[in-house]
Amino acid sequence: MALKIGSKAPDFILPGTSGKDLNFYEDIKQSCILYFYPKDFTPGCTVEACGFIDDFEFFEELNIPVLGISRDSISTHQKFIEQHRLPFELLSDVDGKVINDYKAVFPVINMTKRITYLVDADKTIIDVFENLLMFKGHISRMKRALKKEVK
Repeated sequence: MALKIGSKAPDFILPGTSGKDLNFYEDIKQSCILYFYPKDFTPGCTVEACGFIDDFEFFEELNIPVLGISRDSISTHQKFIEQHRLPFELLSDVDGKVINDYKAVFPVINMTKRITYLVDADKTIIDVFENLLMFKGHISRMKRALKKEVK
C-alpha cells in the first residue's frame, strides 16, 4: 500500500541521469512528481514514460519536475532516455532503499510497483496513484490533482 496523502515524503539521495546525485529535499524546491516503475524498456513502462512526454508541456508550464525512479542502472536509464527522447530525469535506486521507503515494492517478489506521487514544496504528499496496469492513468490522475491545486 502506498504512502498516505498528507504524510511527509521521505528524503533521499539518488544518482540521476543528469550526471549528478539528486538530493530530494535540497535540490527540489517546488512541487514535483515522483513516479516509481518496474523496469526500463518493458512495454508498460515505455507506455507510461512516453505518456509523460505527451503531457510534458502541461507539467513544464506549472514548473513541476517529473522524476522517474526504478532499480535500473544509470547506463540503462540513459539508453532508455535516448531511445524515447525523455525530457525528464530518471533516478537509479539499484538497492531499492528509496523504493521501499515509498512503499513501491511487492515484498515477496521484490518487484517495483507502479506508484506515482505528487509532492508539494513542503515535501507533503498531496496525491498518489497506484496501479500496475493503468500506465497512462498515472499521468491523467496527476494532471487532475494539479488542476485542483492551481484553482
